[in-house]
Amino acid sequence: MRFRPCIDLHDGRVKQIVGGSLRDDSAPQTNFTSALPPAHYAELYQRDGLDGGHVIMLGPGNETAATEALTAYPGGLHLGGGITDDNAARWLERSAGAVIATSFVFGSGQLQRDSLERLAEAAGRDRLVLDLSCAPDDDGRYVVATDRWQRLTDFEVCAANLEMLAAYCFEFLIPSTRVEGRQQGIDTRLVTLLGDTTPLPTTYAGGVRSMKDVDHIESLGQGRLDYTVGSALDLFGGSGLRYEDLVTRHRS
Repeated sequence: MRFRPCIDLHDGRVKQIVGGSLRDDSAPQTNFTSALPPAHYAELYQRDGLDGGHVIMLGPGNETAATEALTAYPGGLHLGGGITDDNAARWLERSAGAVIATSFVFGSGQLQRDSLERLAEAAGRDRLVLDLSCAPDDDGRYVVATDRWQRLTDFEVCAANLEMLAAYCFEFLIPSTRVEGRQQGIDTRLVTLLGDTTPLPTTYAGGVRSMKDVDHIESLGQGRLDYTVGSALDLFGGSGLRYEDLVTRHRS
């Protein structure tokens, strides 16, 4: 199980916001805004041998900041936020180790197979990560959420669908939208589901607030899941987890 660090960008700055609060008509609920540039975090992750971290562009105005982070750690970070078949190759040329996509693949509330196929061809299966941000629907099924997590699709996160998607990408990033950024504990049901079913390397995100939560991800995920930590991390103003402790655990 690996620690996968993050650099979330909003309005060109490194921030931690509450999942689902990003909207066009109001400012998001923000837990932390950094005075440091994106390159600072990228260089830190490179120093500590943490590859495969996620740079996420939360809305427009983040391309310069994202490029700065990717340039500081060439090939070591994955880039997500507005990725399409038209721009995937450009971001890979800008030193992204891989690109991460959600909304382009899940348009109009359902999987768009033709878009997925075009994106996989543009990026290459070995450099494409699918973000399956999800939440329970009215029937209790975990389904992919798009459009800044405001819209639930009809695509269930389950063994059969994960197996199908595995033909197009090399990794999954799966945040639990109902707990992301809230520091209220992990989504144990989703972690258990992913540990039982995922056919690919998978990073879980959402609600991690202490080392006990990290232990639960390892046990419930059967050692098959990586994890990321945002608002609870001391790097981002949190008090629940120390970055150096996660680096030490990662190395062990």
